[in-house]
Amino acid sequence: VMDSLERRIIQLKIEQVALKKETDPASKKQLEKLAADLKKLEDEYKALEVIWKSEKNVLHGAQSIKSELEKVRVELENARRKGDLSRMAELQYGRIPELEKQLTSASTVEEKEQASKPLFRNKVTDEEIAEVVSKWTHIPVSKMLESEKERLLHMEDALHQSIVGQSQAVTAVSNAIRRSRAGLSNLNRPIGSFLFLGPTGVGKTELCKTLAEFLFDTSDAMIRIDMSEYMEKHAVSRLLGAPPGYVGYEEGGYLTEQVRRKPYSVILLDEMEKAHPDVFNILLQILDDGRLTDSQGRTVDFKNTIVAMTSNLGSELIHGIAKQGDYFAMREAVMGVVGKHFRPEFINRIDEIVVFHPLDQAQIKKIASIELNHLRERLKERGLNLDVQEEVMDYLTVTGYDPVYGARPLKRAIQQYVENPLAQEILGGHYLPGETIKVGMKDEHIVFT
Repeated sequence: VMDSLERRIIQLKIEQVALKKETDPASKKQLEKLAADLKKLEDEYKALEVIWKSEKNVLHGAQSIKSELEKVRVELENARRKGDLSRMAELQYGRIPELEKQLTSASTVEEKEQASKPLFRNKVTDEEIAEVVSKWTHIPVSKMLESEKERLLHMEDALHQSIVGQSQAVTAVSNAIRRSRAGLSNLNRPIGSFLFLGPTGVGKTELCKTLAEFLFDTSDAMIRIDMSEYMEKHAVSRLLGAPPGYVGYEEGGYLTEQVRRKPYSVILLDEMEKAHPDVFNILLQILDDGRLTDSQGRTVDFKNTIVAMTSNLGSELIHGIAKQGDYFAMREAVMGVVGKHFRPEFINRIDEIVVFHPLDQAQIKKIASIELNHLRERLKERGLNLDVQEEVMDYLTVTGYDPVYGARPLKRAIQQYVENPLAQEILGGHYLPGETIKVGMKDEHIVFT
């Protein structure tokens, strides 16, 4: 903590020296803010330094008593060899008991200090070891605490913070994860395997990202493979690695190598219907045995992965039936198309086949709110606040709504009508750190004040 504070203080002092040379109003305002931040950090550092020195004295006190006790015991042994009974009695019944009493008292104080998460320690904790193991192996080393059990029980709520609508998909995924964590699933298979069906822009890929973040604390735990790259037979071998004698043999397989390095991950196989039929032979082994052997003979474990496949099969049927509001009729119609394209033995090994329905205008508005919150977070890093009026949300919802293309037109609308003009305003120096950008409507156009 103190190291990071010290580095931050040095960084701010360098910025302060650079800003003193500037004469424009924005730089002067920034300099005042910098001075206030610097004083706050320096006060915080001084307070921590006092605590650190106190803890250091406590630890050094205990160590010096131990060292003194060892010296006295050596002196007692020397007196015994010489037959100096007077010195032996003085040390054994006087000096040694006194030092042992001091050591007990110092150790008690030290234990109290260590129990309160001190700044100065003479031992490594199990949490720190777990953190290092997690960084080296990419395996989330965490205990199954009551808090995690609560998270799993309310998993749907956490996923719905990023996924709008699609309650059937979220529930199906959550149930599969809970079965696995409770130990009810087959231990020789992946945690879960899903086939997400639905039109473009309805949240299939977003659900995979959110799932990776929920389970493994980072969206980087998602391995994404675009199956349009594996449409030809000769390309399939790249998943496991090139055979001996071929170019790329030493590199390992694209799929197996990533899972070997990140054994805890969500594997997203995008646009599954475009894959060559030989790809399904590889997937059958993963879904059945939870392992693969790469081109170099190494067995790669898939038991701690989640396999999610996406497909646009039956999208035209979904748009037609979704208007009636009958999810089961929609699913049955889409499954008819899926059954004709994929082999029965492949479909039979998937845990859940989930059909995503098109988004309506109310759901698009919720997604607009989520996207603007992301923009708000990015602006906070620059010291700016964002205040968006409700009428702007309505305008973006209407402009970015297209039932065929899902949420993607909305993202383009936000980029075109909010982010592009806002970038020009910021680069033009119209907004200084600490100010609030108000986004409203005027003459049916978005304006910034």
